[in-house]
Amino acid sequence: AGNTSLEEVAMIFKTHPDLGIETNINTTKIYPTSRMVSSLMNMPVQPNKAIVGKNAFAHSSGIHQDGVLKNASTYEIMNPKDVGIDDNAIVLTARSGRAALKHRLSVNGVEVSGEKLDKIYQEFLKLADKKKEVNDDDILVKVEGCGVCGTDVHEWRADPFGIIPVTLGHEGTGEIVYLGKNIKTDTSGKPIKVGDKLVTSVISCGECHVCRNHPANTNLCDKQGVFGLIPHSDANPFTGWFAEYLLIRGKGSTYFVVNDLDLKERMILELACVCVHALKRANTTGLINFNSKVLIQGLGPVGLTMISVLRAAGINHIIAIDGTPKRLEMAKKLGVKTVINFKEVPTLEERVKLVKSVANGVGADFAFQCTGAPAAAKDIFEYIRRGGGLCEMGFFVNNGEYNVNPHFAMCNKEINLVGSWDYSADDYPTTMAFLRQAREMNIPIKDLITHEFPLDKLNEAMEVNVSQQGIKICYVNK
Repeated sequence: AGNTSLEEVAMIFKTHPDLGIETNINTTKIYPTSRMVSSLMNMPVQPNKAIVGKNAFAHSSGIHQDGVLKNASTYEIMNPKDVGIDDNAIVLTARSGRAALKHRLSVNGVEVSGEKLDKIYQEFLKLADKKKEVNDDDILVKVEGCGVCGTDVHEWRADPFGIIPVTLGHEGTGEIVYLGKNIKTDTSGKPIKVGDKLVTSVISCGECHVCRNHPANTNLCDKQGVFGLIPHSDANPFTGWFAEYLLIRGKGSTYFVVNDLDLKERMILELACVCVHALKRANTTGLINFNSKVLIQGLGPVGLTMISVLRAAGINHIIAIDGTPKRLEMAKKLGVKTVINFKEVPTLEERVKLVKSVANGVGADFAFQCTGAPAAAKDIFEYIRRGGGLCEMGFFVNNGEYNVNPHFAMCNKEINLVGSWDYSADDYPTTMAFLRQAREMNIPIKDLITHEFPLDKLNEAMEVNVSQQGIKICYVNK
């Protein structure tokens, strides 16, 4: 045909040696070269393209899969290894039979037959009917738990991101129950297998200016995605952790094996990563050291976790401001030296005096603004000494504006101001190290989790979060 590709011509000669034409082409390089060009040019290969398309050696029909597994030449005139593909792609769908499922389980090191296979097959069909397709680049995770974030609550109440219908939950973790054969390692390069405990990080597009020119800052990707904040799709309904299963699929997904962390540590990990990234941003000012007097405004889960991160980093003098007694008590439990209840010290002038009295008479060296309340956020500048620094990390949604006089608040004091937004995938290994360090130092960060709810009580979990009855609320799949 007129649109015949060069690789098709090469494989005709390879497959039919009786034609007597030798090309001297190493055909095993065809597929990897095609993928390399696709990546460099940022042009995806069409799935149905002959020889190099995803579906070229794929089989989803039960009768085809059974035939290929018994004798590949029944349905194929060439060997996938001849073009550089490891093997035939047995794509599990609702049309797959027991033979294909048994083969895939065997590849993953699980040998079953008879009644046990029948039972697993029936469960698989239920899943496949919802999921439509489980392929070689998928990871299916059985959810074990997920933290309830303020972002979840905002979306639950008003849909500020415009993504409804959506399965929420982005602070989740679980156990791998299916691993596509093309997945060999996690994002950090650690070997991965069925049964491993997993967490997910950000999904970057790889195409925008930031992704191409500033790959260490994928948290600023123009099209950044996070599992739990992805609009629902019938083709992939398992995109959030507030569910029984999560499906990891698609370009740009990042995930990490965390077998050495317990469930509570894993449910806190994403939240902790926000704070680890904020500390990284704060460190760019050069103002954080063992001698620093650091102020935290707002003792919700973010503020209290920020305290834990600072304590693990060696910061011993922390000042915390909030209006909830139980959160102030938790701050002291985490090692805060000075707590200020703004309800008991109602005027800004009085609070500033208290801060200065424990901060060398001049104010905090650095402050982390962790509230999402504009009225509180505008006060933060008053607590900071001249030449000090500020990390604004409280406004993950648009909660409004506040007015400050830039002459007095910033210029005259020469404030070193940084913002902090989410995290990048490369913050995750550091966060895992923080959680291990917190464990070694007996920082009681797991005590932040005060309430656990099953899946059918998620509305109640949201209400408890809104009413501030607890500190960190979690969904646990028991």
